[in-house]
Amino acid sequence: MKRIAVLFALCLAVAGAAAQQPPLYETRKLADNVYLFRYGGHQSIFLTTAEGVIATDPIAFLRPVAATTYLAEIRKLTDKPIKYLIYSHHHYDHIAGGKPFKEAGATVVAHKNAKARLEMLRYPDVVIPDETVDDYRAIELGGMRIELYYVGRNHSDNSLAMLLPKEKLLFTVDFVPIETVQFRDMPDGYIPDWFDSLDRVLSLDWERMVPGHPYAAGRFGTKDDVRALRQYMLDLSEAVRNAALQGKCFDAAMAEVKLPKYEKWGSYAQYLPMNVQRFCEYWGRGY
Repeated sequence: MKRIAVLFALCLAVAGAAAQQPPLYETRKLADNVYLFRYGGHQSIFLTTAEGVIATDPIAFLRPVAATTYLAEIRKLTDKPIKYLIYSHHHYDHIAGGKPFKEAGATVVAHKNAKARLEMLRYPDVVIPDETVDDYRAIELGGMRIELYYVGRNHSDNSLAMLLPKEKLLFTVDFVPIETVQFRDMPDGYIPDWFDSLDRVLSLDWERMVPGHPYAAGRFGTKDDVRALRQYMLDLSEAVRNAALQGKCFDAAMAEVKLPKYEKWGSYAQYLPMNVQRFCEYWGRGY
């Protein structure tokens, strides 16, 4: 009987843990005609109008079902044509699912630097953009408006911040994590340009920020979150600069630099040493 009771308790625990796991994908309404699509740990937004759909970031790198699921979720809400597909930046994990959207008639839009990189790389699963953005472009469709801002170099040299001015909603991908330290060694990142990019994000008129990943906080961002991230990067930069002046870059700095103020942030223990590594590259090597 005791063994049966233990097995029953284990089954309940497993069932409870499974019940707490989020679904693989979901679609949520953010405002009238504005929706968030999440697949695993990636997020996109899309707009539905009487004249067609504006979609962003066709998630699918190494999992093509993500893109077809995304399109199927849109089709549950509207049968209007897919008019535009906007890339946030050129990294495959966010944009490798463009083919079904292109086949549905979408015009693919990205920053001009993203198109240049994708034409050079020629990854077979990525659709090359049809149209490009320089510093700014507004797209209007069926009474909806989305504004595309190039806010400078950060996580890439081609990231677009996407603003819905009426809804005061901003969509940013990868370069503004919420209560989470930066990813690994900030690959493909630009220091010190990133700070200017965050300042430009703060200068835009918005109230809620939808990130390209759910992040540890599990919520939308605010301008205070952007300010907190900027301060984290300033504190990190100063700590690493001091370590570099003492000749501690790389290994000693990666082991010794700690920022207790941020230890409750997502990925702190995992990625702080690699964040230190990136700033060691700047302060210790000059790049």
